[in-house]
Amino acid sequence: MGDKEFMQNMIARRAAKELTGPCIVNLGIGIPTLVAKYIDDENIFFHTENGLLGVADVAEDEIDPNLVNAGKLPVAQSIGASFFNSAESFAMIRGGHIDVAILGVLQVGQTGEIANWAVPGKNIMGVGGAMDLLVGAKKVIVTMTHTSKEGKSKVLKKCTYPITSTRSVDMIITELAVFEVIDKQLKLIELMPGVTIEEVRAKTEADFIY
Repeated sequence: MGDKEFMQNMIARRAAKELTGPCIVNLGIGIPTLVAKYIDDENIFFHTENGLLGVADVAEDEIDPNLVNAGKLPVAQSIGASFFNSAESFAMIRGGHIDVAILGVLQVGQTGEIANWAVPGKNIMGVGGAMDLLVGAKKVIVTMTHTSKEGKSKVLKKCTYPITSTRSVDMIITELAVFEVIDKQLKLIELMPGVTIEEVRAKTEADFIY
Protein backbone atom coordinates (compact mmCIF):
# COMPACT_ATOMS: atom_id res chain seq x y z
CA MET A 1 0.00 0.00 0.00
CA GLY A 2 1.50 3.33 -1.09
CA ASP A 3 1.65 6.43 1.09
CA LYS A 4 -1.42 8.01 -0.57
CA GLU A 5 -3.45 4.81 -0.29
CA PHE A 6 -2.37 4.31 3.32
CA MET A 7 -3.38 7.88 4.17
CA GLN A 8 -6.79 7.53 2.51
CA ASN A 9 -7.48 4.27 4.30
CA MET A 10 -6.43 5.76 7.64
CA ILE A 11 -8.98 8.55 7.17
CA ALA A 12 -11.68 6.07 6.13
CA ARG A 13 -10.94 3.78 9.08
CA ARG A 14 -11.33 6.70 11.49
CA ALA A 15 -14.61 7.73 9.87
CA ALA A 16 -15.94 4.18 10.25
CA LYS A 17 -15.60 4.52 14.03
CA GLU A 18 -18.33 7.19 13.94
CA LEU A 19 -20.93 4.75 12.62
CA THR A 20 -23.11 2.71 14.94
CA GLY A 21 -26.12 0.73 13.75
CA PRO A 22 -28.91 0.75 13.14
CA CYS A 23 -28.37 3.53 10.62
CA ILE A 24 -28.52 4.35 6.92
CA VAL A 25 -25.31 5.82 5.52
CA ASN A 26 -24.61 7.52 2.20
CA LEU A 27 -20.99 7.37 1.04
CA GLY A 28 -19.69 10.04 -1.32
CA ILE A 29 -17.10 9.66 -4.06
CA GLY A 30 -13.41 9.19 -3.21
CA ILE A 31 -12.23 8.47 0.34
CA PRO A 32 -15.80 7.87 1.62
CA THR A 33 -16.16 4.77 -0.55
CA LEU A 34 -13.34 3.15 1.48
CA VAL A 35 -15.31 3.45 4.73
CA ALA A 36 -17.39 0.34 3.97
CA LYS A 37 -14.23 -1.80 4.19
CA TYR A 38 -14.01 -1.08 7.91
CA ILE A 39 -17.63 -1.81 8.86
CA ASP A 40 -18.69 -5.17 10.29
CA ASP A 41 -21.98 -4.04 11.87
CA GLU A 42 -24.84 -5.73 10.00
CA ASN A 43 -27.18 -2.95 11.10
CA ILE A 44 -25.37 -0.32 9.04
CA PHE A 45 -26.97 -0.05 5.60
CA PHE A 46 -25.30 1.82 2.74
CA HIS A 47 -27.35 3.99 0.40
CA THR A 48 -26.39 5.30 -3.02
CA GLU A 49 -28.40 8.09 -4.59
CA ASN A 50 -28.64 6.36 -7.97
CA GLY A 51 -31.07 3.87 -6.44
CA LEU A 52 -29.86 1.18 -4.06
CA LEU A 53 -30.17 0.66 -0.30
CA GLY A 54 -28.02 -2.23 0.82
CA VAL A 55 -24.81 -1.57 -1.11
CA ALA A 56 -22.14 -4.25 -0.65
CA ASP A 57 -18.64 -4.94 -1.95
CA VAL A 58 -18.36 -7.08 -5.07
CA ALA A 59 -15.70 -9.62 -6.00
CA GLU A 60 -13.87 -8.82 -9.24
CA ASP A 61 -15.13 -11.97 -10.96
CA GLU A 62 -18.75 -11.17 -10.03
CA ILE A 63 -18.93 -7.60 -11.34
CA ASP A 64 -22.18 -6.68 -13.10
CA PRO A 65 -21.60 -3.61 -15.34
CA ASN A 66 -25.22 -2.58 -14.76
CA LEU A 67 -24.81 -2.45 -10.98
CA VAL A 68 -22.78 0.58 -9.89
CA ASN A 69 -22.85 3.23 -7.18
CA ALA A 70 -23.17 6.98 -7.72
CA GLY A 71 -19.44 7.18 -8.42
CA LYS A 72 -19.83 4.56 -11.20
CA LEU A 73 -17.86 1.99 -9.21
CA PRO A 74 -19.09 -1.63 -9.36
CA VAL A 75 -21.00 -2.82 -6.28
CA ALA A 76 -23.14 -5.73 -5.13
CA GLN A 77 -26.39 -5.82 -3.20
CA SER A 78 -26.62 -7.24 0.30
CA ILE A 79 -29.35 -9.64 1.37
CA GLY A 80 -32.60 -7.70 1.69
CA ALA A 81 -31.39 -4.80 -0.46
CA SER A 82 -33.89 -2.52 -2.18
CA PHE A 83 -33.75 -0.93 -5.63
CA PHE A 84 -35.62 2.26 -6.53
CA ASN A 85 -35.49 5.05 -9.06
CA SER A 86 -33.47 8.23 -8.65
CA ALA A 87 -36.52 10.34 -7.74
CA GLU A 88 -37.40 8.01 -4.86
CA SER A 89 -33.77 7.96 -3.76
CA PHE A 90 -33.64 11.73 -3.53
CA ALA A 91 -36.99 11.74 -1.76
CA MET A 92 -35.36 9.55 0.90
CA ILE A 93 -32.53 12.08 1.23
CA ARG A 94 -34.73 15.17 1.25
CA GLY A 95 -37.21 13.49 3.58
CA GLY A 96 -34.59 13.09 6.31
CA HIS A 97 -34.22 9.31 6.07
CA ILE A 98 -30.40 9.28 5.73
CA ASP A 99 -28.77 9.13 9.16
CA VAL A 100 -25.20 9.89 8.12
CA ALA A 101 -23.62 11.24 4.93
CA ILE A 102 -19.85 10.94 4.48
CA LEU A 103 -18.58 13.33 1.84
CA GLY A 104 -15.32 14.06 0.10
CA VAL A 105 -14.68 17.78 -0.36
CA LEU A 106 -12.34 20.22 -2.08
CA GLN A 107 -12.37 22.81 0.70
CA VAL A 108 -13.95 23.41 4.10
CA GLY A 109 -14.32 26.76 5.86
CA GLN A 110 -13.90 27.41 9.56
CA THR A 111 -17.67 27.75 10.01
CA GLY A 112 -18.17 24.26 8.56
CA GLU A 113 -19.36 25.20 5.10
CA ILE A 114 -17.90 23.06 2.32
CA ALA A 115 -17.08 23.31 -1.38
CA ASN A 116 -17.09 20.06 -3.30
CA TRP A 117 -18.81 20.42 -6.65
CA ALA A 118 -16.97 22.97 -8.79
CA VAL A 119 -13.47 24.34 -9.38
CA PRO A 120 -13.54 27.78 -11.01
CA GLY A 121 -12.30 27.59 -14.60
CA LYS A 122 -12.72 23.83 -14.92
CA ASN A 123 -15.51 21.76 -16.44
CA ILE A 124 -18.29 20.60 -14.13
CA MET A 125 -18.93 16.88 -14.59
CA GLY A 126 -22.08 16.90 -12.47
CA VAL A 127 -23.33 18.36 -9.21
CA GLY A 128 -24.22 15.00 -7.68
CA GLY A 129 -26.20 14.55 -4.47
CA ALA A 130 -24.07 16.53 -2.01
CA MET A 131 -26.35 19.57 -1.98
CA ASP A 132 -29.34 17.41 -1.10
CA LEU A 133 -27.39 15.38 1.46
CA LEU A 134 -26.26 18.53 3.26
CA VAL A 135 -29.89 19.58 3.59
CA GLY A 136 -31.41 16.18 4.33
CA ALA A 137 -28.88 14.00 6.17
CA LYS A 138 -29.04 14.05 9.95
CA LYS A 139 -25.24 14.07 10.35
CA VAL A 140 -22.57 14.99 7.80
CA ILE A 141 -18.96 13.86 8.09
CA VAL A 142 -16.21 15.13 5.79
CA THR A 143 -13.25 12.93 4.86
CA MET A 144 -10.44 14.76 3.06
CA THR A 145 -6.72 15.34 2.78
CA HIS A 146 -5.64 18.28 4.91
CA THR A 147 -3.67 19.98 2.14
CA SER A 148 -3.73 20.19 -1.65
CA LYS A 149 -1.15 18.60 -3.95
CA GLU A 150 0.69 21.93 -3.78
CA GLY A 151 0.78 21.74 0.03
CA LYS A 152 -1.79 24.49 0.59
CA SER A 153 -4.33 24.17 3.39
CA LYS A 154 -7.80 22.94 2.39
CA VAL A 155 -9.15 23.86 5.85
CA LEU A 156 -9.67 27.57 5.24
CA LYS A 157 -11.02 30.65 6.93
CA LYS A 158 -13.49 30.82 4.03
CA CYS A 159 -13.96 28.61 0.98
CA THR A 160 -12.68 30.17 -2.25
CA TYR A 161 -14.59 27.68 -4.43
CA PRO A 162 -18.42 27.82 -4.75
CA ILE A 163 -19.95 26.44 -1.57
CA THR A 164 -22.22 23.42 -1.70
CA SER A 165 -24.71 24.52 0.96
CA THR A 166 -25.05 27.02 3.76
CA ARG A 167 -25.40 24.13 6.22
CA SER A 168 -22.31 23.41 8.28
CA VAL A 169 -21.01 19.85 8.40
CA ASP A 170 -20.71 18.11 11.77
CA MET A 171 -17.23 16.57 11.61
CA ILE A 172 -14.05 16.83 9.53
CA ILE A 173 -11.54 13.98 9.38
CA THR A 174 -8.14 14.38 7.70
CA GLU A 175 -4.84 12.52 7.87
CA LEU A 176 -3.72 15.03 10.52
CA ALA A 177 -6.70 15.64 12.78
CA VAL A 178 -10.37 15.29 13.61
CA PHE A 179 -12.49 18.42 14.07
CA GLU A 180 -16.05 18.85 15.26
CA VAL A 181 -18.04 21.87 14.14
CA ILE A 182 -19.73 23.37 17.18
CA ASP A 183 -21.71 26.61 16.88
CA LYS A 184 -20.01 27.47 13.57
CA GLN A 185 -16.55 26.98 15.08
CA LEU A 186 -13.95 24.28 14.51
CA LYS A 187 -12.91 22.31 17.57
CA LEU A 188 -9.93 19.98 17.33
CA ILE A 189 -10.88 16.81 19.19
CA GLU A 190 -8.19 14.38 18.09
CA LEU A 191 -4.74 14.25 16.53
CA MET A 192 -3.89 11.42 14.16
CA PRO A 193 -1.05 9.10 15.26
CA GLY A 194 2.34 10.81 15.16
CA VAL A 195 0.90 14.27 14.45
CA THR A 196 1.64 17.29 16.65
CA ILE A 197 -0.55 20.30 17.35
CA GLU A 198 2.19 22.46 15.83
CA GLU A 199 1.91 20.59 12.53
CA VAL A 200 -1.85 21.03 12.47
CA ARG A 201 -1.51 24.75 13.18
CA ALA A 202 1.08 25.12 10.41
CA LYS A 203 -1.11 23.40 7.83
CA THR A 204 -4.48 24.88 8.82
CA GLU A 205 -5.48 28.32 7.59
CA ALA A 206 -8.73 28.27 9.55
CA ASP A 207 -8.98 29.27 13.18
CA PHE A 208 -9.82 26.44 15.58
CA ILE A 209 -10.04 25.74 19.28
CA TYR A 210 -9.04 22.64 21.22
